[in-house]
Amino acid sequence: MSSDAPLTGLDSLAVHAGRDDLTSLGVHALPLDLSSTNPLPTVDSGGASYESMATGGHPTGGGNVYARLWNPTVARFETALAALERTDEAVAFSSGMAAMTAAVLAAQTRHREAGGSRGGHVVAVRPLYGGTDHLLASGLLGVEVTFCTPPEVASMLREDTCLVVLETPANPTLELVDIAAVVAAAEGRPVLVDNTFATPVLQNPVDQGATLVLHSATKYLGGHGDAVGGVVAADEDWAAALRRVRAVTGGILHPMGAYLLHRGLPTLPVRVRSQQASAEKMAGWLAEHPAVRRVFYPGTPEGDPAGLVGRQMRGPGAMLAVQLAGGHAQASRVTERVRLFTHAVSLGGVDSLLQHPAALTHRPVAPEARPAADILRLSIGLEDVADLQSDLAQALD
Repeated sequence: MSSDAPLTGLDSLAVHAGRDDLTSLGVHALPLDLSSTNPLPTVDSGGASYESMATGGHPTGGGNVYARLWNPTVARFETALAALERTDEAVAFSSGMAAMTAAVLAAQTRHREAGGSRGGHVVAVRPLYGGTDHLLASGLLGVEVTFCTPPEVASMLREDTCLVVLETPANPTLELVDIAAVVAAAEGRPVLVDNTFATPVLQNPVDQGATLVLHSATKYLGGHGDAVGGVVAADEDWAAALRRVRAVTGGILHPMGAYLLHRGLPTLPVRVRSQQASAEKMAGWLAEHPAVRRVFYPGTPEGDPAGLVGRQMRGPGAMLAVQLAGGHAQASRVTERVRLFTHAVSLGGVDSLLQHPAALTHRPVAPEARPAADILRLSIGLEDVADLQSDLAQALD
């Protein structure tokens, strides 16, 4: 792609973003740089570049120095994701949890540098992905955390609140959160939105005022279940703070992971729209099944009481959850009987997955926030809908 080629559509950005330097390199496919260390032109220039990257900046004339600080394959993926999320920059990490950890640590650091207390306070809107909930509740990061519902955000703020965290659609029961309303309630505090379920195809949280947009890139961004990574999109100042944490803690995404994740982006819009169309059909079919007590899906009136689909989201997505009439015993049997669905954690891949959140991803969550034991979460893939329905029918019956 020519560096001056106009890109206005999401589909075009998904294909071409982050590839501006390929023509000058004389290549068409994404290159993969696996160097762990890099030659230094001179002592002084190498030292200046090292200092720049170690403190959150970009490489200077002294080169990339060391892979813990910078890698061109990772940087291309970051550029592409930032374009899709409409932010200045993005910072990629070795996993989604590494990305969340860095975001909290960066928020603490910025809070202290602005004259705040050393620890800091986080307001977290439940439900959240179980790993995020567990991390925040653990105390490992040295922050105090208050969990709440969206209407309670304003009342939970403190003078030392350095971050508000939310996820929408939320894992695992797909609750939608009005991002703009939470941003207003946060009264100027930075707001982080986990956008993993929606992807930038269906939602851009910065359009609603969010400060940080986080993805478990392992999921839809990669789309093929073969790469683990996390990424946070933000403005220049926040990106520098995130890179500073990454450089010190060593959480940078591996180049191979970045290559695979970037390779997944061109098909992201096509995959998400196709999976969403199938999920809408699956939700309607499951709602009529006698073994299903309730379907959790933003594409239904019950799943979107505030009318956020069409206003905040561009579609309801491809994730859904079901509450089974037969309780935990039936949920367990279904996981053992499916043949086309894979009983596994994770989501967003080309193949359909099914899992029991209470027993797996949300097992470490406090009992009051843990999903019910009769709920299964479904990630709808690219298979034929009739085949998916047939598989669930035999498993449910």
